Amino acid sequence: QVQLVESGGGLVQTGGSLRLSCAASGRIFSTYIMAWFRQAPGKEREFVAAISRSGGTTSSAESVKGRFTISRDNAKNTMYLQMNSLKPDDTAVYYCTARFGGWGTTRVDEYVYWGQGTQVTVSS
Repeated sequence: QVQLVESGGGLVQTGGSLRLSCAASGRIFSTYIMAWFRQAPGKEREFVAAISRSGGTTSSAESVKGRFTISRDNAKNTMYLQMNSLKPDDTAVYYCTARFGGWGTTRVDEYVYWGQGTQVTVSS
């Protein structure tokens, strides 16, 4: 069992920055692939970014490339999402998630453990 807790969300103006954190507990952090998803009101949950067990490989959605950076610190059991140049379209609840399978999936149903989410609101 893995417990995930997100923090760092809030209200920011267009063009601003936020850094989300995801603290994990319950199993050895470095054994699972981590990712961020987000869900805007009335929309399906969508993939944002993922990071490999070692942190050496990352992937991100086209909509956030060049603006968001995913990272992890296995010594601190924590994952991060640095979000720059935020836009109103980035407004959503952001979820931290983990899985133990292979690399490369962006499907919501392939991820097993989820945090409670943190709200990010970008004002225009």
